[in-house]
Amino acid sequence: MIKNYIEEFSEKTNRNVIVYYSGWLSVSDRLAVGINDMDKNGFMAMCHDLDAKKGLDLILHTPGGSIAATESIIEYLNNVFNGDIRAIVPQIAMSGGSMVACSCKEIVMGKQSSLGPVDPQLNGLPAHGVISEFEKIKKEIDDNPSRIAVWQPIISKITPSFLDSCYKSIEWSNEILETSLKNNMFKDDPDNEVIDNIVKTLGSPKDTKHHGRHISAKKCRDLGLNIL
Repeated sequence: MIKNYIEEFSEKTNRNVIVYYSGWLSVSDRLAVGINDMDKNGFMAMCHDLDAKKGLDLILHTPGGSIAATESIIEYLNNVFNGDIRAIVPQIAMSGGSMVACSCKEIVMGKQSSLGPVDPQLNGLPAHGVISEFEKIKKEIDDNPSRIAVWQPIISKITPSFLDSCYKSIEWSNEILETSLKNNMFKDDPDNEVIDNIVKTLGSPKDTKHHGRHISAKKCRDLGLNIL
Protein backbone atom coordinates (compact mmCIF):
# COMPACT_ATOMS: atom_id res chain seq x y z
CA MET A 1 0.00 0.00 0.00
CA ILE A 2 2.74 2.47 0.96
CA LYS A 3 4.65 1.64 -2.23
CA ASN A 4 1.53 2.48 -4.26
CA TYR A 5 1.20 5.88 -2.58
CA ILE A 6 4.84 6.67 -3.24
CA GLU A 7 4.47 5.74 -6.92
CA GLU A 8 1.32 7.88 -7.23
CA PHE A 9 3.10 10.80 -5.60
CA SER A 10 6.08 10.47 -7.96
CA GLU A 11 3.76 10.34 -10.98
CA LYS A 12 1.87 13.43 -9.80
CA THR A 13 5.01 15.54 -9.25
CA ASN A 14 7.07 13.96 -12.05
CA ARG A 15 9.98 13.83 -9.60
CA ASN A 16 12.03 11.05 -8.06
CA VAL A 17 11.01 10.06 -4.53
CA ILE A 18 13.22 8.46 -1.90
CA VAL A 19 11.90 7.62 1.55
CA TYR A 20 14.50 7.84 4.32
CA TYR A 21 12.31 6.68 7.16
CA SER A 22 13.74 5.23 10.36
CA GLY A 23 11.77 3.29 12.97
CA TRP A 24 13.47 5.24 15.74
CA LEU A 25 10.29 6.10 17.64
CA SER A 26 9.58 2.41 18.24
CA VAL A 27 13.02 1.33 19.51
CA SER A 28 14.91 2.10 22.71
CA ASP A 29 18.37 2.41 21.12
CA ARG A 30 18.10 5.40 18.79
CA LEU A 31 21.81 5.27 17.98
CA ALA A 32 21.19 1.91 16.29
CA VAL A 33 18.83 3.53 13.77
CA GLY A 34 20.66 6.85 13.39
CA ILE A 35 22.35 8.21 10.26
CA ASN A 36 25.50 6.22 9.49
CA ASP A 37 27.82 5.44 6.60
CA MET A 38 25.88 2.30 5.67
CA ASP A 39 22.95 4.53 4.77
CA LYS A 40 24.97 6.06 1.97
CA ASN A 41 25.08 2.62 0.34
CA GLY A 42 21.30 2.60 0.48
CA PHE A 43 21.09 6.00 -1.16
CA MET A 44 23.53 4.91 -3.86
CA ALA A 45 21.36 1.86 -4.59
CA MET A 46 18.20 3.99 -4.74
CA CYS A 47 19.79 6.62 -7.01
CA HIS A 48 21.08 4.05 -9.46
CA ASP A 49 19.40 4.45 -12.87
CA LEU A 50 17.22 7.37 -11.72
CA ASP A 51 16.74 10.32 -14.08
CA ALA A 52 18.55 12.94 -11.98
CA LYS A 53 17.16 15.74 -14.13
CA LYS A 54 13.75 15.18 -12.51
CA GLY A 55 15.13 16.23 -9.13
CA LEU A 56 14.38 14.50 -5.83
CA ASP A 57 11.66 14.61 -3.20
CA LEU A 58 13.29 13.25 -0.03
CA ILE A 59 10.85 12.08 2.64
CA LEU A 60 12.66 12.36 5.99
CA HIS A 61 11.94 10.78 9.37
CA THR A 62 15.12 10.36 11.41
CA PRO A 63 16.67 11.15 14.82
CA GLY A 64 19.94 12.20 13.16
CA GLY A 65 23.27 10.49 13.77
CA SER A 66 26.90 10.72 12.67
CA ILE A 67 28.09 14.18 11.59
CA ALA A 68 30.52 12.65 9.10
CA ALA A 69 27.85 10.40 7.53
CA THR A 70 25.36 13.28 7.40
CA GLU A 71 27.85 15.54 5.59
CA SER A 72 28.73 12.77 3.14
CA ILE A 73 25.08 12.03 2.31
CA ILE A 74 24.31 15.74 1.84
CA GLU A 75 27.21 16.15 -0.58
CA TYR A 76 26.37 12.96 -2.47
CA LEU A 77 22.67 13.72 -3.01
CA ASN A 78 23.31 17.32 -4.04
CA ASN A 79 25.96 16.19 -6.50
CA VAL A 80 23.61 13.62 -8.03
CA PHE A 81 20.58 15.92 -8.30
CA ASN A 82 22.48 19.19 -8.79
CA GLY A 83 20.82 20.74 -5.74
CA ASP A 84 17.26 20.11 -6.97
CA ILE A 85 16.07 18.44 -3.76
CA ARG A 86 12.94 19.08 -1.75
CA ALA A 87 12.72 17.68 1.78
CA ILE A 88 9.36 16.42 3.04
CA VAL A 89 9.03 15.98 6.80
CA PRO A 90 5.87 14.02 7.62
CA GLN A 91 6.61 14.12 11.36
CA ILE A 92 10.14 14.60 12.73
CA ALA A 93 13.64 15.14 11.34
CA MET A 94 15.99 15.84 14.22
CA SER A 95 19.67 16.82 14.53
CA GLY A 96 21.45 15.42 11.44
CA GLY A 97 18.01 14.99 9.86
CA SER A 98 17.47 18.73 10.25
CA MET A 99 20.85 19.33 8.61
CA VAL A 100 19.79 17.19 5.64
CA ALA A 101 16.49 19.10 5.41
CA CYS A 102 18.30 22.45 5.51
CA SER A 103 20.57 21.28 2.68
CA CYS A 104 17.55 21.12 0.36
CA LYS A 105 16.12 24.02 -1.64
CA GLU A 106 12.84 23.87 0.30
CA ILE A 107 11.21 21.92 3.12
CA VAL A 108 7.61 20.71 3.12
CA MET A 109 6.13 20.55 6.63
CA GLY A 110 2.66 20.14 8.09
CA LYS A 111 1.18 21.34 11.37
CA GLN A 112 2.49 18.17 13.00
CA SER A 113 6.00 18.38 11.53
CA SER A 114 9.14 19.33 13.45
CA LEU A 115 12.82 19.89 12.90
CA GLY A 116 15.32 19.94 15.76
CA PRO A 117 18.54 21.56 16.97
CA VAL A 118 21.75 20.51 15.25
CA ASP A 119 24.11 20.98 18.21
CA PRO A 120 26.42 17.92 18.15
CA GLN A 121 26.39 15.12 20.72
CA LEU A 122 29.55 13.16 21.56
CA ASN A 123 29.29 9.81 23.33
CA GLY A 124 25.75 10.75 24.29
CA LEU A 125 26.86 14.09 25.79
CA PRO A 126 26.02 17.53 24.37
CA ALA A 127 29.21 19.22 23.17
CA HIS A 128 27.91 22.66 24.17
CA GLY A 129 26.95 21.33 27.60
CA VAL A 130 30.39 19.85 28.24
CA ILE A 131 32.12 23.11 27.29
CA SER A 132 29.66 25.22 29.29
CA GLU A 133 30.13 23.12 32.40
CA PHE A 134 33.92 23.15 32.02
CA GLU A 135 33.90 26.95 31.77
CA LYS A 136 31.69 27.13 34.86
CA ILE A 137 34.04 24.85 36.80
CA LYS A 138 37.05 26.86 35.70
CA LYS A 139 35.51 30.14 36.83
CA GLU A 140 34.45 28.73 40.21
CA ILE A 141 37.94 27.37 40.89
CA ASP A 142 39.56 30.63 39.76
CA ASP A 143 37.29 32.52 42.15
CA ASN A 144 37.68 30.01 44.98
CA PRO A 145 40.47 27.38 44.69
CA SER A 146 38.95 25.33 47.52
CA ARG A 147 36.11 24.39 45.12
CA ILE A 148 38.47 22.09 43.23
CA ALA A 149 37.70 19.32 45.71
CA VAL A 150 34.00 19.53 44.83
CA TRP A 151 34.60 19.44 41.08
CA GLN A 152 37.49 16.98 41.02
CA PRO A 153 35.32 13.88 40.26
CA ILE A 154 33.92 15.61 37.16
CA ILE A 155 37.19 17.19 36.07
CA SER A 156 38.90 13.79 36.14
CA LYS A 157 36.45 12.51 33.51
CA ILE A 158 37.10 15.37 31.05
CA THR A 159 40.14 14.53 28.96
CA PRO A 160 41.87 17.28 26.96
CA SER A 161 41.22 15.44 23.70
CA PHE A 162 37.49 15.09 24.46
CA LEU A 163 37.16 18.79 25.22
CA ASP A 164 38.94 19.62 21.98
CA SER A 165 36.63 17.25 20.10
CA CYS A 166 33.63 19.12 21.52
CA TYR A 167 34.92 22.45 20.21
CA LYS A 168 35.73 21.00 16.79
CA SER A 169 32.40 19.15 16.48
CA ILE A 170 30.47 22.37 17.10
CA GLU A 171 32.56 24.19 14.52
CA TRP A 172 32.15 21.32 12.03
CA SER A 173 28.40 21.05 12.49
CA ASN A 174 27.86 24.80 12.07
CA GLU A 175 30.12 24.81 9.01
CA ILE A 176 28.06 22.05 7.32
CA LEU A 177 24.80 23.86 8.08
CA GLU A 178 26.05 27.23 6.85
CA THR A 179 27.61 25.81 3.67
CA SER A 180 24.49 23.77 2.87
CA LEU A 181 22.21 26.79 3.24
CA LYS A 182 24.45 28.98 1.07
CA ASN A 183 24.84 26.33 -1.63
CA ASN A 184 21.18 25.34 -1.89
CA MET A 185 18.28 27.03 -0.12
CA PHE A 186 19.79 30.52 -0.43
CA LYS A 187 21.85 29.93 -3.56
CA ASP A 188 19.83 32.32 -5.75
CA ASP A 189 19.11 34.89 -3.04
CA PRO A 190 21.91 34.85 -0.45
CA ASP A 191 21.10 36.60 2.82
CA ASN A 192 24.00 36.23 5.20
CA GLU A 193 22.07 37.75 8.09
CA VAL A 194 19.27 35.18 7.78
CA ILE A 195 21.74 32.33 7.30
CA ASP A 196 23.73 33.41 10.37
CA ASN A 197 20.52 33.56 12.41
CA ILE A 198 19.49 30.03 11.34
CA VAL A 199 22.94 28.61 12.15
CA LYS A 200 23.10 30.46 15.48
CA THR A 201 19.62 29.35 16.56
CA LEU A 202 19.72 25.72 15.43
CA GLY A 203 23.35 25.25 16.45
CA SER A 204 23.23 26.60 19.98
CA PRO A 205 21.25 25.41 23.03
CA LYS A 206 21.20 29.02 24.23
CA ASP A 207 18.11 29.49 22.05
CA THR A 208 16.71 25.97 21.73
CA LYS A 209 17.48 24.95 25.38
CA HIS A 210 17.60 21.20 24.66
CA HIS A 211 18.79 18.88 21.89
CA GLY A 212 15.38 17.21 21.79
CA ARG A 213 13.48 20.47 21.26
CA HIS A 214 10.82 20.19 18.54
CA ILE A 215 10.79 23.19 16.21
CA SER A 216 7.50 23.62 14.37
CA ALA A 217 6.96 24.66 10.76
CA LYS A 218 5.94 28.15 11.88
CA LYS A 219 9.08 28.61 13.97
CA CYS A 220 11.22 27.28 11.13
CA ARG A 221 9.60 29.76 8.75
CA ASP A 222 10.12 32.58 11.26
CA LEU A 223 13.80 31.68 11.35
CA GLY A 224 13.96 32.29 7.61
CA LEU A 225 13.94 28.72 6.29
CA ASN A 226 12.07 28.11 3.03
CA ILE A 227 9.07 26.20 4.39
CA LEU A 228 6.10 25.06 2.31
